[in-house]
Amino acid sequence: MLLFKWLPITCKLESAHATKHFYVRPYTIFKTVALVGILLGPWLGHSQDSLITKIDTCQQKDIGDVIRSAWHLPPKKKKESTGSLLLLPIIGSNPAIGFMVGVGGQYAFKMFGDQTLYSAISGSAQYTTKNQVLFLMKNNIYTKNNRIFFSGDWRYQIFSQPTYGLGTNSPEGGLLDYQYNLGGIESTSDSLAQPMEFNFARFYQSVSFKLQHNLYLGLSYNFDSYSKIDDQKLRLNPGDTLFTSHYAYSKYYGFSTTNYLNSAMAVNILYDSRDNMINPTRGYYFLISYRGSLKLLGSETNGNHLNGEWRSFHPISKKDPRHILGFWVMGSFGPEGKFPYMVLPATAYDQRGRSARGYTQGRFRGNSMIYGETEYRFPISHCGGVLGGVVFFNATTANNPVQSLKLFESIKPGYGMGLRVMVDKQSRTNLAIDFGFGDKSSGFYLAASETF
Repeated sequence: MLLFKWLPITCKLESAHATKHFYVRPYTIFKTVALVGILLGPWLGHSQDSLITKIDTCQQKDIGDVIRSAWHLPPKKKKESTGSLLLLPIIGSNPAIGFMVGVGGQYAFKMFGDQTLYSAISGSAQYTTKNQVLFLMKNNIYTKNNRIFFSGDWRYQIFSQPTYGLGTNSPEGGLLDYQYNLGGIESTSDSLAQPMEFNFARFYQSVSFKLQHNLYLGLSYNFDSYSKIDDQKLRLNPGDTLFTSHYAYSKYYGFSTTNYLNSAMAVNILYDSRDNMINPTRGYYFLISYRGSLKLLGSETNGNHLNGEWRSFHPISKKDPRHILGFWVMGSFGPEGKFPYMVLPATAYDQRGRSARGYTQGRFRGNSMIYGETEYRFPISHCGGVLGGVVFFNATTANNPVQSLKLFESIKPGYGMGLRVMVDKQSRTNLAIDFGFGDKSSGFYLAASETF
């Protein structure tokens, strides 16, 4: 059974629960070569400028143009407005959340200035029949002529989510794997999931100032709080004991098993030459952030963390520049035992919640993690039409120091395809509908704007 839910409109609106068994067993060499290809792709691609030899004379249309044409209405008059608002209902269900209702949206706009890029504010509010409440808000804002760039990720969730242990090979060799196989009975990945309920609050906000063309230097404050943690498979009764990965990690490194937070300041270096952050057709995005968690700010321990992200977009057709190859690479590197379990790097905890399509949010977690994705974007409608498509491949690797599992020793691939519908041609906002598949996992995704 394919299970899906809708999350925030500009984030991944679905977290794939690994209950439908799609068996994907690529050879180790294939997985390794695939990930290396993703990581090196941005540097091996052809120069995008050399491929753009044709000026696209087609006038881009959006879904509004199609509706007006179908009803024989006059074309929409051009106006100087630089803002567009997209609102969508959120309706969905699965056993983990029950039935969900809510609303989400995105507002795309431009500040004054001839060179100013589009900005976007997005958010959603949802409620489920299992009394889960989710509020999410994202902001990516360029001020006049791109002099200052603001980026934020704000969340409050009364939520539940399974975890599987650390490392991309989890739960293989983990605590539950060992305990469930004492009798020689094989266990599936689903039976080894460790469901948890918790309250989650996040406040990430950065401000970056332009140093020179496309280059920024900034500061950010990162706050994560996990409270009222209910580790549902944990059993501590004498003669009936079952340790979970979260409990064992927390006890081993001296963290609370029910409440903790991480409070950190970070220095950021940003380079952004994309022509449009909502739907880029060319350009590069590079971010490196050095984060310091401090007891002085309320963290459990003092610890440093290095994060890096790369995105690049390359037109690959001389005849139609709407054929685009995109690359996305993220790396997060931290020391052993300095951060609470749920604060560690995990899949789909990026700002948009889009990484690792084909897997549930938090499916892979580690002290350090590297993620890579490549996506081919192409038009379906002829000459400026509203329909487009994508095919994508991704790969994740996470370590586990306790098991001496290093990065790249275990790699999990994902792949899929999707449909794009142009809902606002001015900001180039697409409605994105994707199907993703992973190792014994699958998912359906609905979002406004591109995945990366």
